[in-house]
Amino acid sequence: MLVSDLSTELAWTTSKVNTLYDRAAGAYLGLAVGDALGATVEFMTPREIREVHGEHRNLIGGGWLRLRKGRVTDDTEMSLALGNSILAAGGVDARAIAEAFSDWMRTKPVDIGHTVRRGISQYRLNGTLEVPENEYDAGNGACMRCLPIALFTLGADAETVAEANRAQSRVTHHNRLADAGTLTVIRMVQAALQGQSKTELRVLAEDLVAAEPQYRFDRRRMENPGGYLVETLRAVFQALFATDSFETALVDVVNRGGDADTTGAILGMIGGALYGPDAIPRRWLGVLDKGSALACVDQSAALLRASARCAGGWILRTERVDPRAETGNIEE
Repeated sequence: MLVSDLSTELAWTTSKVNTLYDRAAGAYLGLAVGDALGATVEFMTPREIREVHGEHRNLIGGGWLRLRKGRVTDDTEMSLALGNSILAAGGVDARAIAEAFSDWMRTKPVDIGHTVRRGISQYRLNGTLEVPENEYDAGNGACMRCLPIALFTLGADAETVAEANRAQSRVTHHNRLADAGTLTVIRMVQAALQGQSKTELRVLAEDLVAAEPQYRFDRRRMENPGGYLVETLRAVFQALFATDSFETALVDVVNRGGDADTTGAILGMIGGALYGPDAIPRRWLGVLDKGSALACVDQSAALLRASARCAGGWILRTERVDPRAETGNIEE
C-alpha cells in the first residue's frame, strides 16, 4: 500500500512475532537515523550543544555541513555502496567494494573522511585493494559502514565473518585495533538480530576489552569523541548499556558531540537490531530522507535473503521483497 507519510510507510507496530527481517530493517534504519541526528551536532562539544539546542533530539538538519532536514551523510551512503557491491558481486569481493567506493566518491559526497579518501585514491592510482598496515589508522571509517557485512555473513562461521570484515575494512583502513573493534560491532549486531539480550551484547563488548584494553568503557564518561575508533566505541557502549530504549541511547550518544554522526550511526545499527524498528520514533522516520530510508529497507532484506542464515549458503537472491511480509522459518 502506498502512503505519503514515510513515518507510516516505514513504521512497524509491536507484534508477538519479531522477525529477523524486522530487526535487519531496524538496524539499517537505525544507522540512517543515527547518522542524520548526529550530523547536526558533529564537531560540537557537549557544552556547545547545550547552549545551542538544549538537548538535541530531533532531525533538524543544519550543522557544519548545512544539511537539509533528514539528510544522511557518508556513514549511510558508504554502507549502501558496500551493500550494493556485495549484492552485485554475489559475495564480499574487495575489488567490487573498491569500485563501489570509487563510484560513490565521484558523486561528490557531502562528507568524506581523509583516510577513506586516501584509500580510494590509492585504489584509483595503483589498483590497491588493501592499504598498508598503519598503527595510527585506527579510525572509525570502516566500522561506520560495516552493517552490510553483519547482514550478509549472518549464519557464517566466525572466520568467514572476520575475513569479510577485513576485506571491506582494508580497502581504506588497515589497523589491528580497528579490525577488532569493527568485528565486535558486527558480532553485536548479529547477536541482536538473533534475539540476544543487551546483557549478552555487553559480554561481547567486554570480550573486546579483555583482548584490547584500550576499549575499556567503565571509566569516566566519554565526551567529544573523535574519529579514533576507541573513543567512538567507548561512547557507544556507555550510551547503549546505560539506557533502556533506542531513543534514549541515541539521544545520549549524539549529545556527547564530537564525531556524532558516526557514534549515532554505530549505536543506531546496534540499537535498531536490539530494540526493533518499532522502537524508532515516528517523528524521526517521518523526517528521514525518503530515498535513503527505502534504500536501507530494501537492502537489508536483500542482504539477509542472501545470507548463510536465510539462504542456507552463499546464494545471491536478487528479487525485491517486503521485509515485513517474511515469516516462516526465519521467525525468532
